[in-house]
Amino acid sequence: MQIHLSEILSREGKSIEKEIEFQQESFEVSGQAYKIVKREPVKLTISNQGNQELLISAKMDLAVAIPCSRCLKDVITEFCLDFSREVDMKLSQEERAEQMDENNYIAGYELDVDALIADEMVLQWPMKVLCKEDCKGICTVCGNDLNKQECECDRTVLDPRMAAFLDIFEQFKEV
Repeated sequence: MQIHLSEILSREGKSIEKEIEFQQESFEVSGQAYKIVKREPVKLTISNQGNQELLISAKMDLAVAIPCSRCLKDVITEFCLDFSREVDMKLSQEERAEQMDENNYIAGYELDVDALIADEMVLQWPMKVLCKEDCKGICTVCGNDLNKQECECDRTVLDPRMAAFLDIFEQFKEV
């Protein structure tokens, strides 16, 4: 969704409030798409602070299905976005992009609301998601979900520094 900013920039102290439907069905992080399962409209406020400076505030609640880091079962993760950004419109397009950490959600006099929300989502994205604190994950041998049932696979992980000793023991087994 694009919002034209020239009307707001034309008058100092002018402010607009909009409620915008967020249309994205998924969110992409590091090349992986995650399904958005719940979304509220974006409550956006844009204010001209004077001297060609804008204050952009947004509030939004949404939920994304993110796989558990151990068992890969989808976990509904809630995001409560509530943030403000100051933008100096006197700067050139390149200077503004550099100031906004290369995440340019303003092109010319157009504000890209989807890019603004995506930028904030990346900042709040969790490092690790677990379905439960004591999630056992999946078996590395057979792929069985260890939360549902144990398997009989040998999952012992040996220290690679001891591989030479293991080779010696294997030689003696054959004799």
